[in-house]
Amino acid sequence: MMRRLILFFPLLVFFGLGIFLWRGLQLDPTELPSALIGKPMPAFQLSSLYDENQTLTENDLRGTPALLNVWATWCPTCKQEHDQLNKIAREEGVTIYGINYKDDRAKANDWLQRYQDPYARNIFDPKGTLGLDLGVYGAPETYVLDKDGIIRYRHVGEVNEKVWQQLREVMQQLDGGAS
Repeated sequence: MMRRLILFFPLLVFFGLGIFLWRGLQLDPTELPSALIGKPMPAFQLSSLYDENQTLTENDLRGTPALLNVWATWCPTCKQEHDQLNKIAREEGVTIYGINYKDDRAKANDWLQRYQDPYARNIFDPKGTLGLDLGVYGAPETYVLDKDGIIRYRHVGEVNEKVWQQLREVMQQLDGGAS
């Protein structure tokens, strides 16, 4: 009896591991769970990217439903999504806030002048402290905030036309959301 158990043990481990890995293949890496969904933006006091003497806080992200986009000049995917963010802000009138994540202030401002600036406000987070509080895995990440600054949705990765359709639906469900 013990000998049979020893012979079948590796087979059981193999099947268990196979089921675990198969399940992992079914997951969407852009749908990372966030413990902050339904909770307010974490408290912060960081300078504006545009003016190092202006301090921004979580209260500056209230008043209207908005997107909060984590971006950086060193991030190639951020460059890919930037035209879409400009289009969303310009053509649809959506408020977009930025978090310039672990970046250089001068490079970031030059980048925004070169490629246009879709952001109503831009938080300079050179050490990534706000990003850490948000649970950011890396740039880009985009959050939907309601008018009270409550996080309602999180998307990891590029905002393209398909992703924007999903984000728009979430915003339309919010009181006074984007149309």
